[in-house]
Formats: sequence, structure tokens, C-alpha cells
Amino acid sequence: SINGKCFDWLLISRRSCFRAGVRYYVRGIDSEGHAANFVETEQIVHYKGSKASFVQTRGSIPFFWSQRPNLKYKPKPQISKSVNHMDGFQRHFDSQIISYGKQMIVNLVNQKGSEKPLEQTFAKMVNSMANGMVRYVAFDFHKECSRMRWDRLQILLDQLAEQQDE
Repeated sequence: SINGKCFDWLLISRRSCFRAGVRYYVRGIDSEGHAANFVETEQIVHYKGSKASFVQTRGSIPFFWSQRPNLKYKPKPQISKSVNHMDGFQRHFDSQIISYGKQMIVNLVNQKGSEKPLEQTFAKMVNSMANGMVRYVAFDFHKECSRMRWDRLQILLDQLAEQQDE
């Protein structure tokens, strides 16, 4: 109940059975385009006979890469150089579009340091796919929101506003 208005709020998460694994041990995609640790979360609001639903998915960056654990706190990501990334990448987004329709990718990885190549490769692959059903936005969450500056999330929300309304 909020301000005396009662409603039902359901939150359902479904984890994929493909490429499930422990952080750092399972990253990227397989040849079928299944992203590691993929989760679909649906929010459903029911109020006075009306229903609204919003689905969000998350998963590992969908190309071939790894991050093998070592003695460092955060191992350096390694992008595979010996495979065609685009085949699995295309399969991943074809499946996403069939299941969910238009895609809004929000990439929150660091745009500096060891994660920079992941962000650059992801952006390059989305651009080369040239699919009007897929839009890409990179937001360096750690940089923008460091020192608990959560108000900086408004920058991201402003970038996504038009697509969110759609």
C-alpha cells in the first residue's frame, strides 16, 4: 500500500539453465549465443483490475571472453582472438529479439582499466551488427556514481527516457 492505494507487486526472476556458473569461471557466450549467468526478471503490477509488466534481462557480455581466477582480487578479462565472435553474438540477439522485441542494452562496466576492451568490443560489435532493433548505451557506473553519488544515475535515466517511454 502506498498513499492508501493497495496494489499487488510481483517480482519473478528466471535463471537460464545454459552456461550457469560461478563468477569469473563462466563468462561470455557459447556457440549457440547463450550468455553466461543469464537472468530474466519480470516486474508485474496489478492495480484495480489493470496489469502492467516490465521485463529486464542481464547476463555476461555476449561474445567470447574469459576471466580466469588467479591470486589477484580482480583478474584481467581476456577476449578470445581465435573465434568469430559475430556468429554467437548475432544468435544471442536474434534470440533476444524473438523473445522480447526491441532491445535496449545498458552496459555498466568500467570504461577504463582492464574492462575498457570489453566495453569497446561490445560497442563495436553492436554497431557492426547494424540492427535497428538493438540500441547500445554505455554508462561507467563506478566512475559516475563513486562516493555514493546516486543522483548521477539521472544521467543514465535521461539517456534512456525516450526508449523507456516507448
